[in-house]
Amino acid sequence: MDLSIFQNYLCIINIIGLVLYLINLLLYRYTADSEIDSLITIVSLLGGSIGILVPLLIFQRKLNKEKESIMMSTVFLYCIIPIQIVLYFMIVNGAFSIQFNKLKNFFDENSILLKYLLVINIITFFTYGVDKLLAIKEKNRIRIVTLLGLAFVGGELGGLLAMKLFNHKTSKDYFTVGLPLMFIMHIVVLFYFIFCI
Repeated sequence: MDLSIFQNYLCIINIIGLVLYLINLLLYRYTADSEIDSLITIVSLLGGSIGILVPLLIFQRKLNKEKESIMMSTVFLYCIIPIQIVLYFMIVNGAFSIQFNKLKNFFDENSILLKYLLVINIITFFTYGVDKLLAIKEKNRIRIVTLLGLAFVGGELGGLLAMKLFNHKTSKDYFTVGLPLMFIMHIVVLFYFIFCI
């Protein structure tokens, strides 16, 4: 594959993502409907996520309407960007060969990673449980950013298990979609480190 064509494509798709997000921002501010969210999602999946993330980070504090939609967009982009960066390096380096004996060697050499993942998932599980208990007792809750952050740093399986067992946060897209997306992101990043480096 000619890398200059690929890099030009990425520049163009990110510019398109930036422009679409700015148009969507105007729709949020001046109309009752904003109907290009699905188009923005498609553009981000096609590689334009960095172009979308930049204005989102700049303008998200100024938006009051559709906060849940913005939260979901932010979670989605934070998960999709690492996946796209890994895929970019795999394409650039031509690193698509898989040798499954590397999997065992990787975890033998990095047993601390398995211990970390176990601990962060236990912490996340109990944090979600405590938040559910606080919700039942109508007390001050654990911040959403903390719950999503614990999942983002590797505790998404503990979060998903807690959501299922405690029936907690199951109506919020940024949890029901975000946590599985974080899991996919972690699998892709691990795949890169195991098989491509």
